[in-house]
Amino acid sequence: MLPDGEDISENSAAHQLAEKIDRDGPISLGEYMAVANAAYYAGGDPLGKDGDFITAPEISQMFGEMIGIWIADIWLRKGKPGHCHYVELGPGRGTLAQDALRTMAKFGCDPMVHFVETSPALKSKQSELYPDAVWHDEITTLPDDGPLLIVANEFFDALPVEQFVATQAGWRRHMVARDRNKFIAIAGTKSVGDQISKSMTDLPIGTILESSPISVNILSEVANRLAKQGGVMLIIDYGYDEPGTGSTLQAVKDHLPISPFDSPGTSDLTAHVDFHTLANVARTRLLDVHGPTEQGQWLKAIGIDQRANSLRELVPDQSEAIRAAHHRLTHIDEMGRLFRVMAATSMDWPEPEGFVYADDEENV
Repeated sequence: MLPDGEDISENSAAHQLAEKIDRDGPISLGEYMAVANAAYYAGGDPLGKDGDFITAPEISQMFGEMIGIWIADIWLRKGKPGHCHYVELGPGRGTLAQDALRTMAKFGCDPMVHFVETSPALKSKQSELYPDAVWHDEITTLPDDGPLLIVANEFFDALPVEQFVATQAGWRRHMVARDRNKFIAIAGTKSVGDQISKSMTDLPIGTILESSPISVNILSEVANRLAKQGGVMLIIDYGYDEPGTGSTLQAVKDHLPISPFDSPGTSDLTAHVDFHTLANVARTRLLDVHGPTEQGQWLKAIGIDQRANSLRELVPDQSEAIRAAHHRLTHIDEMGRLFRVMAATSMDWPEPEGFVYADDEENV
């Protein structure tokens, strides 16, 4: 049986998940999320007003321009190394790359372009802007012959997470089952206490812990390459700086929140990024870690206020739209505080700009 009220094709994520659960029993939350998001991103372009959500590069060109200035600055202070590669993980429509690379070129920084993307629909969008780019399905095929300038904006949040819940019987993995044709989360039957830190063993019944093994694996691969080849990685996403508890799994459809277990494959499933763990992984590879800090503080520290003022002077009829975009990107009640920014650099690369902690009063 399939979920009530849905027209589910033979190739849909809901049908695939339902069949697997009915045949083999409950599956891990990570597997559920992986199948759902693979189908979702393969199905079309999810961005913009007509999609399900809007990312920072789509809000204003200022976002990509600031990233371009930031990369060009550290590249210049490194001594303009040749044969660099611009790498973007999950580049969406290519909007961020377009704004960043245009800005970088003004400073003589003109790297080869590589996109790590699996969505056919988004690859098509990206190829319209960058027909000469090189596409990769996996991190492992990235070039190994020069420094890497890596950007990951809202990439890690879409990667699968696993959840563990404290029960009367001990720690159990959160699984996804079916009940009356609906997908539901349940506690597994097997003990996973050996996967839980001893410092967490006395947490109250019902406590949920999250982890993202695939995020750790990807960052480990990238960090190993940076340590060997040189370069920098910039991560921008919503998440948390210190370990915490509770579920952060969420789903968005038509710009509104829905249950993550409603219509898998037709909504964007995400979870908050564990910057604490990612930073520790980078440090174990002998990279220098900078941040995380708030997106609003970082953008202001590298000059978005000045860029906004300049744009308002250039196109005064767009002054209010520019002001609104600046507010959305930087204000603490918008994206300014929820989104975090972290960088990891090879030990022989300069310290990047922007990682200061300004007073909250500046985010107005």
